[in-house]
Amino acid sequence: MTRPISTDEAAQTAVAAPDPEAVPQGPVAIEATGIEKTFRIPTHRIDSFKERAVHPFSRAEYRELEALKGISFDVHKGEFFGIVGRNGSGKSTLLKVLASIYRADAGTIRMAGRLAPFIELGVGFDPDLTARENVVLNGVMMGLSRAEAEGRLEAVLEFAELEEFVDLKLKNYSSGMMVRLAFSVMVQADADVLLIDEVLAVGDASFQQKCTDVFHEMRDAGKTIVLVTHSMAAVQDFCHRAMLLHDGHIEYIGDPEETARRYFRLNFQEVKGESLGQQVTAVPEINVRPVEAWLEDADGERITNVEVGDPLRMHVVLEAAAELVKPGFVFQCLNADGVHVFGFNRSLTVEPGQPEVLARDARVHISGTIQNQLAPGKYTFTVWVRRDRSPSDIGLQVLKPLTFHVYGTPEAPGLVSVPAQIEAVPEEGER
Repeated sequence: MTRPISTDEAAQTAVAAPDPEAVPQGPVAIEATGIEKTFRIPTHRIDSFKERAVHPFSRAEYRELEALKGISFDVHKGEFFGIVGRNGSGKSTLLKVLASIYRADAGTIRMAGRLAPFIELGVGFDPDLTARENVVLNGVMMGLSRAEAEGRLEAVLEFAELEEFVDLKLKNYSSGMMVRLAFSVMVQADADVLLIDEVLAVGDASFQQKCTDVFHEMRDAGKTIVLVTHSMAAVQDFCHRAMLLHDGHIEYIGDPEETARRYFRLNFQEVKGESLGQQVTAVPEINVRPVEAWLEDADGERITNVEVGDPLRMHVVLEAAAELVKPGFVFQCLNADGVHVFGFNRSLTVEPGQPEVLARDARVHISGTIQNQLAPGKYTFTVWVRRDRSPSDIGLQVLKPLTFHVYGTPEAPGLVSVPAQIEAVPEEGER
């Protein structure tokens, strides 16, 4: 059952958060108590009159799937709250219960403010209507007046970069145009609480960056957001707190990095890998926290764009989330299409005879100069952080600390410009 919370009630139900410096301490915006949801799934369906005629007295048999088992949590006003878990853990079911799409079998939900659910991008769009008509219709469905919905049309189309296609029917849109329009409609929602189900990976690389920027702006603006996602990078980047669901139960609720660590353990605890010819269990973990990363020019000034041929003077600062034994750092440079252009490995530099150990909360500064043979375009450095506690206990973590652009005129087609000692010499003889 869902009912709104008054301002006085919300203030009374505010609870202490794990990190008072990071988590908003305002009144409670969402209060869920003892939520349970069970689905009856038929083991044998009778879908035709023929089957019913052949088996007139057969009774339908069902099995029960307990999707949610006593879920209780609070979300504060202005908090960005993440919900993660493996497929089938109950994440989307919980979000639909919060949105009143599903009715809970037991428990209560109290909500402070107007709610805007975005369970699936594009749901509610009519393919036989134009983008203009769909944007206005969706605005009215979200509680806006027609005039208010029409007033936001220009902003929606500008963000989606679809001004030229405003009067084109949606059935003629590409899938990329459709998700851009749907995300833009979501961005313009003027609601107190947003429920969002995995919408970060939409559009091309450029539009994904716009989506990321918008989420940062929404977080900084104090919007109350509940995000269901499989992206641990999103959990680290956006969430004040996060909750891990497993088999319908709350496995953990609190610090986003700890939530991500436990999520990885659930997903990869059975994954086998090879190390020095031995079978090992590789458990991805949150080994480090990114502090900062940048490129420099020849004068030591920080830059985001590098001219063709200029060296890449890279700096990455990481902080150990736990003691790291023999940490390794594997760098990969990817282009805008995700193609691996080049990479290199580095280990911790220590004095001779000293152990390769990075203490908890200690920082490591990875820096140096890379010869730049990249063609013009957008590139991202990813770094895989590896720690070896023992030959059978390996932990991996991937970060994307640095994105930059290479500009200028390419010397030749291709991803990189490779020095080549090649000559074209005419041969002596007949012409």
